[in-house]
Amino acid sequence: MGRRRGMMSDALKEEIAKELGFYDTVQKEGWGGIRSRDAGNMVKYAIAMAEQSMQDKQ
Repeated sequence: MGRRRGMMSDALKEEIAKELGFYDTVQKEGWGGIRSRDAGNMVKYAIAMAEQSMQDKQ
């Protein structure tokens, strides 16, 4: 099964990582160095941002 391309830009991922407080880990170890929990929290945060954006457009 092939891997999907990322939906989030690197800039957005970095912004979310800074907001959630683990950007220093990303800088030191790359994206592979973050915990699963942090990755999940990133996705939740991105979904919340998208939902808020959709509400603002209505």
